Amino acid sequence: MPVSLLWAVDVYGRVYSLSTVGQQWEHCRKAHLEFKRVTAAQQCCWGIACDNSIYLNVHASDLPVRYQEDTYENQRWNPVDGFSERLLPSDRWQWSDITGLQHQPMASFQLPSSSWEWEGDWFVDENLDGEPTEKEGWTYAMDFPATYTKDKKWNSCVRRRRWLRYRRYKDMDTWAKIPSQQTALPDPFSDISCGGWEISEEPRGRLSLWAVSLQGKVWFREDISHHNPEGSSWVEVPPPGEVVQISCGPGDLVWAVLWEGHLIVREGISRDCPRGTSWAGVESPSPEVATIHVAVGVNVVWAVTKDNKVWFRRGVNSHNPCGSGWINMVGEMIMINVGLNDQVWAISFEDRLVYFRQGVTSSELSGKTWKAISVPRDGERSHSSASANSQHSAGCFFSGEVRVPSVVSDAELDLEHPPGDVAISSVTFPGLDSFVDAPTNSSSQPCVKPSIPKVTSDSFISELVSDRKPAKTSGGVESASPAVLEEVVLDEGEADVLSSNSTVTITGSGGPSDPQWSNVDLEEAQIQYGQTGAVADSVDSCSLSSLATYSLAMEDQYGVDEHPLWAWVSGGGCSVDSHSQLNWFSYSLNTLSVSPAQTAAWRKQIFEQLSERSKREMDNFRHYEQAIEQSVWVKKGAMQWWRDWKPHKWMDVHFALEQFSGAEGHKDGILFIYYNYYEEKKYLHAFINEVTILVPVLNDSKHTFAIYTPERTKQRWPIRVAAGTELEMHDWLALLSVSCCDSRGIHGSPSKQAIWSITCKGDIFVSEPSSALEAMPYPTPCDQMFWRQVGGHLRLVECNSLGIVWGIGFDHTAWVHTGGYGGGFSQGLASSTDNIYTQTDVKSVYIYENQRWNPVTGYTNRGLPTDRYMWSDASGLRECTKTGTKPPSPQWTWVSDWAVDYSVSGGTDREGWQYAADFPASYHGFKTIKDFVRRRRWARKCKLTTTGPWREIPPIPLSDVTILPCAAQSSVDTVPVWAISNKGDVLCRLGVTLLTPAGTSWLHVGTDQPFKSISVGAASQVWGVARDGSAFYRGSVSGPNPAGDCWYHIPSPAKQKLKQVSVGRTSVYTVDENGNIWYRQGVTPSYPQGSSWEHISNNVRKVSVGPLDQVWIIADKVQGSHSLSCGTVCHRLGVQPMEPKGQSWDYGIGGGWDHITVRGNSMEPPRICLPSMTEPLPRAAHTPPPAAP
Repeated sequence: MPVSLLWAVDVYGRVYSLSTVGQQWEHCRKAHLEFKRVTAAQQCCWGIACDNSIYLNVHASDLPVRYQEDTYENQRWNPVDGFSERLLPSDRWQWSDITGLQHQPMASFQLPSSSWEWEGDWFVDENLDGEPTEKEGWTYAMDFPATYTKDKKWNSCVRRRRWLRYRRYKDMDTWAKIPSQQTALPDPFSDISCGGWEISEEPRGRLSLWAVSLQGKVWFREDISHHNPEGSSWVEVPPPGEVVQISCGPGDLVWAVLWEGHLIVREGISRDCPRGTSWAGVESPSPEVATIHVAVGVNVVWAVTKDNKVWFRRGVNSHNPCGSGWINMVGEMIMINVGLNDQVWAISFEDRLVYFRQGVTSSELSGKTWKAISVPRDGERSHSSASANSQHSAGCFFSGEVRVPSVVSDAELDLEHPPGDVAISSVTFPGLDSFVDAPTNSSSQPCVKPSIPKVTSDSFISELVSDRKPAKTSGGVESASPAVLEEVVLDEGEADVLSSNSTVTITGSGGPSDPQWSNVDLEEAQIQYGQTGAVADSVDSCSLSSLATYSLAMEDQYGVDEHPLWAWVSGGGCSVDSHSQLNWFSYSLNTLSVSPAQTAAWRKQIFEQLSERSKREMDNFRHYEQAIEQSVWVKKGAMQWWRDWKPHKWMDVHFALEQFSGAEGHKDGILFIYYNYYEEKKYLHAFINEVTILVPVLNDSKHTFAIYTPERTKQRWPIRVAAGTELEMHDWLALLSVSCCDSRGIHGSPSKQAIWSITCKGDIFVSEPSSALEAMPYPTPCDQMFWRQVGGHLRLVECNSLGIVWGIGFDHTAWVHTGGYGGGFSQGLASSTDNIYTQTDVKSVYIYENQRWNPVTGYTNRGLPTDRYMWSDASGLRECTKTGTKPPSPQWTWVSDWAVDYSVSGGTDREGWQYAADFPASYHGFKTIKDFVRRRRWARKCKLTTTGPWREIPPIPLSDVTILPCAAQSSVDTVPVWAISNKGDVLCRLGVTLLTPAGTSWLHVGTDQPFKSISVGAASQVWGVARDGSAFYRGSVSGPNPAGDCWYHIPSPAKQKLKQVSVGRTSVYTVDENGNIWYRQGVTPSYPQGSSWEHISNNVRKVSVGPLDQVWIIADKVQGSHSLSCGTVCHRLGVQPMEPKGQSWDYGIGGGWDHITVRGNSMEPPRICLPSMTEPLPRAAHTPPPAAP
């Protein structure tokens, strides 16, 4: 669960935040003004202060908010001056944008507001599509506009170069006022709501901000994104009436409340029209009672009516934003808010606490129950056990003294003091020195229930706090009743509201007291004065404001056992779900703070002591004979088997595992598959000690797994079986995995030298290498390596020989290995009891909608008989419809609806279409006269929840990570870890050690363009690949300077765009987008950039170079016994210091593999002296490279 914040505002206007891993409200002390309300997203928080202006708080991150300004300098050649600034009258401006239509001199660029600062001066961009240009950065063409090249030709009559300058947003973690518009300003704001980040992922960090002014107008803030967090301008969106409150969800839902209490919904919101097109009316939940508040999420709408009842709108989604009907829910609230994952928070009408709606899931959006968030605020005094228990007692603290209360009911109070005689005139919270004198005859003092006013207005909350002295009572008050009531009886739920310093002032007969209260908008408060019986009636309207009196003193803000009174809450940036473990509902006041480093050290010490004791105790019994010399047991079951011969199909079989243990405790077994072949009973068997891997197979209808042996690995044809249920498959996998590990004597956590790999499905496997794996000339064949599964689900994993292992999920979440083992389907002794945590992963499933153009109807879904399916996968060979497409396997569940995906390579038009001349072809995002077919991609997200020895590393999503490969005996205090965020930012992780493998913080490393791959090798060689396919080397990286100084551009191979890089001890390998693997020649300590690229092989998906310069890849199109196999683990043979490129490939496990890392295997191979070098090499050494496509 990523760390995120819940925001709230109390009745004093103070802003607080509560972390999902925290146990107290943190006061936002950088807010110099009081705030009325806030609205949050994950990256920022907006608020309306008491000056009715809007402020922005951008959360500090390891990634800075940077914006790249650019302008183009244009020149034309003439015979006299050569290239000069003298252009033709029909030419573009000398300084312009990329189109040449807009005049952009350098002096015209100004900072948007005082929250920005320039990072440096203007500089020339010396890069063109991944290729370096000449030193001055000029690119040449025949005329404007045209295609530019880096080389000057004889007919190059014009040239241009690009100038860059970066500006940085500096006001992080502080409230910055949004600058006013230069044109007519909107009237003061009264409500605000942000959302819309799920409408489109481009531009990055896009948000929709809606606001309501005091005159009931609706405003929309344009152009909010990561690079422009403040937005650009306000645009009015005329509503059908006067609006008092508005709510915007993460998607395309926007609801608002009118002054009369009716509801309206914004329709037509889309990626290209975030403001929507029109308003639609929705009936109020109760015709008699007006609506005062509404809150929307992705697929939910909640509302609160004037009688404080809570309502849930059913049937709401992006296709039906109005929903179908209202359901009355339990609870009385004054406001409600919907956050991420449709989770709900509210503020109670009774006690003014923040409540969380538990049990909200995608299948039960309304949740189950309300639960109060009971955590203290920072700065509150420590509570003793007696004071903590007093919250649930019938007595109250006044002036630090406990008295036995006089229990008087409300009815008795009304009889004893009729409305004409006495009334509650004010509720005060004074300091200890501000009590007014009062008689001490407590026996005659009745107990009253405090009525807590309800703040729902938009007036200045700063007026809630009065710095005037308490009001003095008139002379006639003392004879009627005491001025101060020292003992009050509270119900158990209400005892938490009133502070121990509270006093309830009673005004009796005589003239009314001279109130020194602030004029505050409070609702449902009734004020009565004196014997005259004059009652100030509350204003009866559907407005969010009413008049009340509420005098609050500031001498002692945090009294003993005082509970905050909340006015507003926002969970738009709080990422929780039904599985989240929150510490909000109970907290310990005397907790021991233990750092992760101390915990790890203690755990290691305890484990060593237990191991020594176990060894010492077992040594005394080694001379005893075994009670049972040999045991045999058998497990049987009914399965289905994908038969080996054609036609291949599933057939029912009996599956049996026979396991036996020898006299010395050695275990082994045999696996049998019994089947019928033309009414003849036959069987297939495999020895357990020959099984090399058990792989769950991706299947959307069956629970299948594959069993590999060395022989079947060579054939690329495993034993594939299917269980009846998911539970049965997991039981068999757990049992077979334990049996295989027992037969090989492998137990416990993976070693520091382990080789990690990941399948296309996301399953994680680990293999323990032998010292002969990299031996020369007879290495251990790859197909004999044993792989065991580790719980969890990842897209890639990286490690080093110190035991530090990081992983990245499909949803770009970073994880660190905890040192445990098992998880997932593993149970009992096959899984460690600690260091196993819940892990979730989200990925998208894609299908394509295909259409062909015809002269009559234009583009339709009627294709030619030879065309692909009109709904298909990316290849077009398999039909995939919206209704027929299922999640990748039964373990996945849908968490969203189908939506058009605009983030497709090549770009799309406004509706998401890509065009081409025919199927299949190269697609582009605009239509030309030659385009007769088009397609668009639809995406739907699914979610997997599992367990494994992984802990999340918040908060930045990553796309790639690399860890320094270390030698076997090396001792490194701080391990360099580099990563790339999912937006292309290069990061360096600080504080990574053996005791803190997750590190402490990120350091941003500036780049001129986004990156997509990064790798750090020995001696801190850092290489990266940019998104344009060019390579870069980072100079001057060292321990004192972990981020280095500058990037050196490395030209990519001719006509190739690189996609991945891996650096070892001295070798640098890259893979391009066409599947070619390249070796960098000439890399030396004095010239680490190298000299040129040399092609090694093709059909390569990934490469991993280890600390010994060993090379492993994931290869495609490897020949098997039945067909070509994609995603096969291969090992480069013959790699030596004098021949770093190696000689040939040895094939291992596959297909279906997507990632491998050998950067932890620093085990030096044994040295073998050969009598002669003319002996033939083994079979593996003569294996040809992967076949060319």
